[in-house]
Amino acid sequence: MSNWQDIEFSGDELGHYSRHLSIPEFGMEGQKKLKAAKVLAVGTGGLGAPMLQYLAAAGVGTIGIVDFDKVEASNLHRQVLFGASDVGRSKVEVAKERLQEINPHIDIQVHNVRLTSENALEIIENYDVIADGTDNFPTRYLINDACVMLDKPNVHGSIFQFEGQLSVFNYVDEEGNRGPNYRDLFPEPPPPGLVPSCAEAGVLGVLPGIIGCLQASEVIKIITGIGEPLAGQLFLFDAQNFSTRKVKVTKNKDNPLTGENPEITELIDYEAFCGIPSSEEEESKDSEVPEVTVQEYKSWLDSNEDVQLIDVREPHEVEIAEIGGELIPLKTVTENADKISRDKKVVVHCRSGQRSADAIKQLRDKYGFDNLYNLKGGILAWSQEIDESVPQY
Repeated sequence: MSNWQDIEFSGDELGHYSRHLSIPEFGMEGQKKLKAAKVLAVGTGGLGAPMLQYLAAAGVGTIGIVDFDKVEASNLHRQVLFGASDVGRSKVEVAKERLQEINPHIDIQVHNVRLTSENALEIIENYDVIADGTDNFPTRYLINDACVMLDKPNVHGSIFQFEGQLSVFNYVDEEGNRGPNYRDLFPEPPPPGLVPSCAEAGVLGVLPGIIGCLQASEVIKIITGIGEPLAGQLFLFDAQNFSTRKVKVTKNKDNPLTGENPEITELIDYEAFCGIPSSEEEESKDSEVPEVTVQEYKSWLDSNEDVQLIDVREPHEVEIAEIGGELIPLKTVTENADKISRDKKVVVHCRSGQRSADAIKQLRDKYGFDNLYNLKGGILAWSQEIDESVPQY
């Protein structure tokens, strides 16, 4: 942070922050530290949206926002920075407009890019505190490693259905002791596909609001030095039964970044580290599974061709949108192989085409099916290209 002692406020600013200034432990010193600080939020989604609003309102002087996405209708139940009229617009641009309305006295810097190993150090080095509001493991490890290399505290949040997690990584206390980082808690990422995305598993809309606000609180505590940040601890919250607990996080001597024998000295390929194939590998992988486009499948139907349709989604998804077919969820597909025809074309579909491709591979590898076709793009493609009345979710 720059020299906060030299910070001054206008009359309008003093009015805006008056309730902060009334807190004896916070006062003018705390508000000056906030104005002098630079905070980078990675992600403007469910976590970033509430976090950013409270950081802006609180008076963090410079807020950076990293996001390359556009607003979608499915965002609106939880990403409260955005409204229906924003669908299709750049998230960072909409976020900047909203935050400047909340507090015109601060500076908003937008980075309309995907955070990668090539740009992370350059972007992150300009900020004092990093807040991780991302929803994928490669970016979480990337943020962690960049923060460690640049000596930045990392306020991490994550959500899943009804559950949320929060911690502060790589924090240095007043005595110079450095706390654990993300790799101490999670040495290895989960296998690809084991943890479903929010699009697949869903998330209670209010949950990221709760965790995102707690992230904002931790950021403010780090900047002002008030209270004890959640370093060395993982906070767990369950919205279903309103249970909370804190788990101690300790340093791992085998941490490849900060352990006794560090192996990582520069940013790596985090997609590969998390077992996610490159686009070329994905294309090669997908080419192994026969596909049919939604237009081709519709032509089969229009010509009354005898085709079996299999839906490998979960029952609750069928209640949202469906295009027919027998429901056999992916996790049960091999044990229900006897329900799938071997003597005619069988089209397998899901929301986007990923789970249906996995189902075909399982059936082919275990039972030798050679008449299965993956509906390319799944229900999303059907809704976009064939029948707009089918909801997208």
